[in-house]
Amino acid sequence: MATKDVFESSDSVRHSKPLRYAQYFTLSNPLLLEKGGRLPSVTVAYETYGRLNPARDNAILICHALSGDSHVTRHHPGDDPGWWEIMVGPGKPIDTDRYFVICPNLLGGCRGTTGPGSINPETGKPYGRDFPTITVRDMVEVQRHLLDHLQIPQLLAVVGGSVGGHQALTWATNYPERVRGVVALATSPRLTAQALAFDVVARNAIIRDPHFHGGQYYDKPHGPKVGLALARMIGHITYLSPEAMNEKFEPDRLQPRDVAIEFEKRFSVGSYLGYQGQRFVERFDANSYVTLSLAMDFFDLGRTPEELARTFSRARCRWLVISFSSDWLFPPEQSRDIVNALVANHAPVSYCNVQSNCGHDAFLLEHELPVYGGMTRAFLANLQAASNASAPLQEDPHGPTSIFHQHRLDYDRIMELIPPEASVLDLGCGSGGLLWRLKQANHRRLVGVELDEQNILTCIQRDLDVIQADLNKGLAAFGNDEFDCVILSRTLQAVLDVENVITEMLRIGRTGIVSIPNFAYHRLRRMLAEEGRAPKSGGVLPYEWYNTPNIRFFTIADFEEFCRRKRICIHRRIALDTEANTEVFEDANLNADLAIFCLSRGE
Repeated sequence: MATKDVFESSDSVRHSKPLRYAQYFTLSNPLLLEKGGRLPSVTVAYETYGRLNPARDNAILICHALSGDSHVTRHHPGDDPGWWEIMVGPGKPIDTDRYFVICPNLLGGCRGTTGPGSINPETGKPYGRDFPTITVRDMVEVQRHLLDHLQIPQLLAVVGGSVGGHQALTWATNYPERVRGVVALATSPRLTAQALAFDVVARNAIIRDPHFHGGQYYDKPHGPKVGLALARMIGHITYLSPEAMNEKFEPDRLQPRDVAIEFEKRFSVGSYLGYQGQRFVERFDANSYVTLSLAMDFFDLGRTPEELARTFSRARCRWLVISFSSDWLFPPEQSRDIVNALVANHAPVSYCNVQSNCGHDAFLLEHELPVYGGMTRAFLANLQAASNASAPLQEDPHGPTSIFHQHRLDYDRIMELIPPEASVLDLGCGSGGLLWRLKQANHRRLVGVELDEQNILTCIQRDLDVIQADLNKGLAAFGNDEFDCVILSRTLQAVLDVENVITEMLRIGRTGIVSIPNFAYHRLRRMLAEEGRAPKSGGVLPYEWYNTPNIRFFTIADFEEFCRRKRICIHRRIALDTEANTEVFEDANLNADLAIFCLSRGE
């Protein structure tokens, strides 16, 4: 098997070749900038893929990160690869056979759109350091003009990671009527102080390079190549995780690749960083790096939960937010801040923190593509299906003919307890089987909370809103009496903090519905008492002692006593024998293996 090249990175497919398929559009008026000043003329470079349908409602805007460009993927098999080749193209998660994809180069960049290297029409020379301070909002304003030029009144979705995610958030909060969905990957509502610090150091490396010449180096024999390379080296450290660094560089720490670079290469990590920095200089402009990194650093949608909630209250779209567990540049906590603000506004949002060792670059790499790519594919398909008002309800991809389908008697009975059109929060929703059934019954607001990312993927494929959270500590974002019903089905036995979870569900919902396995079921009693074996049954408790997710072994009688002690009202109890598929009316604590309780807060 071929060994993995440690020099492979998210930069590997990027190049400085001319963009053969770039198109250009020049704004008809000067661009007034958010922080003051103006650009007398702005040209934007962009590329498009796929076809715009007659209804003009299948357009997806892809926003690139700091060092990207308009060439997101190949236009044909003989074309140069794009920076998101794994994600965009025919049959890929962002399928150019279905969608019309637009990717513009950023304002302030150096790949065709007006930036510091462009000619200032008022002087006839490159702007250099005279290029004004721009913001993410200015970038989005240029993109808005481009969409007006393309006669696209509303986007099916805006998709972006990192700074591209900042642009997507700005679209949703500044032009809510023009966006139906947002996919925000590895992004944040503002930079952490630590991330800001790395950018400060990177800019100083550029500005203090003796060949920077105050930013007016375009007519000089040498530009600030060393400073720009150092800035990129700093950046690459932040893009990787400690796990990725160890995997890449620990096995041959003292055996660096012999590459022709001017930087220290005693260690393998040094030769890697020097190589990445030197390659970057070939395709990027130092002034653009300073300009774009400043725009990223100025980006700020709010510091407190209250500020964020106010900002996101303007949005009207559906959301998919994805973070990556080892990303310390845009850490998962910041994505959760976005999600919490959306939840506070009752916005339709799905969220997953994808497990990955790849750090911030994970959204550009193929390692976790089946998860984040699968979620994106399903989310976009749901948006497109919803835009076709005459289309019938989608079939359940995990319905009766699926190996994932399992008829559940307890779902039938739970459905009976939920009033028509009630709003429902399903805690520990699994793959969304109950929520799917409620969706077919036209309930007005359905949200799932789940921990397992494969279950979250299945829920999104079922066109359900689901938020990844640990039930023991992840419910504070939901408001008091926010839902008519909160459901906890076959999950309580796996919960660490039972009292807190039950208290929270009765705070969030006017009614709580809890189903529990009954460990006093007669078959389980006999196994332990007569056979001396760990209890197991063919109904709701099929696990072996060594693979059970259950950490609590309690009974119907135990739960009823708990409710009495905690002054919780039990309005109704339904006892079931799921092995026999029947309801139990006599001695439920002995003859039922599962019970459903309808609860509310006691007086």
